[in-house]
Amino acid sequence: MKTLNFDFYTQYNQFYICDKDSPGQTDSADFWTDAAFNDRLAKELGILGVGTECYGPVKGEIVFLDKKNEDFDIELYDHIVEAGLQIQSGTIQILDCPNSSIELEINIAPDFYKFRIYSSNLASVEGDEGDDFYRIEFWKDLNLDRKVLKRYN
Repeated sequence: MKTLNFDFYTQYNQFYICDKDSPGQTDSADFWTDAAFNDRLAKELGILGVGTECYGPVKGEIVFLDKKNEDFDIELYDHIVEAGLQIQSGTIQILDCPNSSIELEINIAPDFYKFRIYSSNLASVEGDEGDDFYRIEFWKDLNLDRKVLKRYN
């Protein structure tokens, strides 16, 4: 298990997880649908849009796992959602919005991966900032479907 931390400025209550060579379009009406907005996770070919509570500074960590985490305390998080991507390039990037600046890069074997985003401290956000935190776990998995494990209201 390897953990990398991130701390950067993003806008429009979102950031992206993507394949370095992703052709996915984040500005199409098919990306942030009503369902994606409610699930706090948009999905397009090679890219995920993570919905954040804050508008500006975003903090979190990303963890590569050998297998799916089956042992987590759901009560520690406000919202949990997962979806998969095919990473063809062998490089995962975390990008800000709207500039798509590379905030973090991770080199991995090209394959299919599932990404689970745990959102916490969402109620701490007042205005554009707060102590919201995003833990991203990912592992090899052929199931690319989006699924909400816990929904924040």
